[in-house]
Amino acid sequence: MTGTNMKITGRTRICAVIGDPVGHSLSPRIHNAAFEALGLDYAYVPFHVRRGEAGAAVQAVRALGLRGLSVTIPHKVDVIPHLDEIDPVAENIGSVNTIVNDGGRLLGYSTDGPGALRALAASGVHPAGRKVLLLGSGGAARALAFTLATVEPLPSLTILGIEAPELDRLATDLGARTKLPLATGVMASDALRREMERAEIVVHATPVGMSPRVGESIVPADLFRPSQVVFDVVYTPFETRLLREAAARGAKTVPGLGMFIHQAAIQFELWTGKEAPVDVMTRTVTAALREAQVGGA
Repeated sequence: MTGTNMKITGRTRICAVIGDPVGHSLSPRIHNAAFEALGLDYAYVPFHVRRGEAGAAVQAVRALGLRGLSVTIPHKVDVIPHLDEIDPVAENIGSVNTIVNDGGRLLGYSTDGPGALRALAASGVHPAGRKVLLLGSGGAARALAFTLATVEPLPSLTILGIEAPELDRLATDLGARTKLPLATGVMASDALRREMERAEIVVHATPVGMSPRVGESIVPADLFRPSQVVFDVVYTPFETRLLREAAARGAKTVPGLGMFIHQAAIQFELWTGKEAPVDVMTRTVTAALREAQVGGA
């Protein structure tokens, strides 16, 4: 817990995160700080649920009357067959990171994409009417792509992926389920240079830049320009090499920490019906990340 005033009673609403592993999760700190800030009788705990046991964990939500779950690796797909309803965007993405228990009826959502849009909006950036280049085609990229498909009007989305089969699946799914004007390609140097010249908003959604590839970037520094917005979903470290080099070229940068905070804020709002205290959540997660860096984690 984050403070000394939180008391657990028989009326306390319980939320949790399930994952394997889960001990590293910052979600308990960020959510408990938010509950406490608003004086809500809620508590949030981590549960280590091993691969293959997601179904049993979902059934436990009903049996124990938990208010909801955050769902992380490797359970984001495995929980889906055990839910009663899935948000249309989450269904298109094919994964769920949030479950809400509505009187025994379990509803699944994906808050990553909407969290990214909120992070952009908080920085004064709105994708509508702008050419977006998405780098990556994995889970984070899927969430962002299908969320961007809900933005009207989005003149075009270009996706450059690292793995061709993964990219082809994403392109096929987007083509079948959305009306988004789409172009795709493998992230070769010539394609990257060409699309960087056109892009107004660049969204990086690969693991490059985070451990164990801290200090790396998939975009050569000379491809950035002052008129661009560059958003990196990686939030550890605080400032990736990609963002540092983009800023040095005059681009507007949006760090991935905002996406993490705002996706958690949307979870909080789904569970409580209250507006999330984003300022409290930001201070809490920033402090936690600084502690980890000082401790060498």
